[in-house]
Amino acid sequence: MDRVRGEAQPCSVRRLAEEIEGLVQRRTGGQIRGLHVEVYQDRVIISGRTSTYYSKQLAQHAAMDAAGHECLSNEIEVY
Repeated sequence: MDRVRGEAQPCSVRRLAEEIEGLVQRRTGGQIRGLHVEVYQDRVIISGRTSTYYSKQLAQHAAMDAAGHECLSNEIEVY
């Protein structure tokens, strides 16, 4: 779930999470399984699973491009 300080999220936060998720999926060719994006006040967290570090890196760069100045935490697991 997307959150801003644990409160109900405004549409813009939800939209940003959806934009990040879409861009990550496109750039990685859907290689991130269970992709989940959380947007907080000043931080974005991406999580999921992939089979290569390359896909994890692609996901991170896509999320950074979409999130702009936000602090990004990449919690995607490589298995």
